[in-house]
Amino acid sequence: MARADIDGIGIEYEVFGDGPLAVITPGGRYSKDAPGVRELAQHLARGGLTAVIWDRPNCGASDICFAGESESILNADVLAELIRQLGRGPAYLVAGSAGSRVSLLAAIRRPDVVSRMFLFWISGGAISLASLGTHYYASHAIAAVTGGMEAVAALPEWQEQLAKNPGNRERLLAQDPSTFIDTMQRWCAAFFPMPGSPVPGLTRAEVGRMQMPVMVLRSGQVDLCHTRDVSEALQRLIPGAQIAEPPWGDDEWYVRQEAVKQGGGLFGNWPALAPQILDFAPR
Repeated sequence: MARADIDGIGIEYEVFGDGPLAVITPGGRYSKDAPGVRELAQHLARGGLTAVIWDRPNCGASDICFAGESESILNADVLAELIRQLGRGPAYLVAGSAGSRVSLLAAIRRPDVVSRMFLFWISGGAISLASLGTHYYASHAIAAVTGGMEAVAALPEWQEQLAKNPGNRERLLAQDPSTFIDTMQRWCAAFFPMPGSPVPGLTRAEVGRMQMPVMVLRSGQVDLCHTRDVSEALQRLIPGAQIAEPPWGDDEWYVRQEAVKQGGGLFGNWPALAPQILDFAPR
């Protein structure tokens, strides 16, 4: 395990293998320790890649931070700088759910550090985006209004970050509640997509200027968190992008949700992606 300092933000990461650089970014605020993430990295390392897993700001053992126009942009800029600091780029970005959004933003904002992308579970659709804004930002703002930053620190969403990085409690409690609420408002607003773009924070023109090879996995027809329409629209917008079927069933997202209730992992089947990821990898 290693730690980087990126603009004053401590970022935890791990490196596996020796070959072309690939960076895996999971979704939600899940850490690199979520079941399936490290196992995928190990598969990719055995396949000849240098696979990096990392904790984004506000995830796992990395530092909590509320800078940035949006949380996704904050994470995208940190990802780009992490790749630069590793000195092995440009990198092949492998990402699902929120990780796909972060990777797309990194590729648009810093195309020099990205060689290609393998994207799946791309968040989109009214129901999905409304639920994300409510879960990550509305609940936090309401806690700050009713109980101050102590109430925010007591939310279940922050317990892993506070346990793995003791300094995060001080960082969280040091926030001015009014400023924190303004940040939650701004970050929530970022989930409203721009006209013509299927992914929040990206414009149609920005996506249309992308030049690196991109593979998009088609989302399940019944997946309301990562709609099929969004995955297909994104693939059509990116010049030369390819689309393929995932190695799991149409209802995989809901199967994984049930697995979490039984103590399993949301990303537990990600190692099954390894053959497709390696087939699309740089040579």
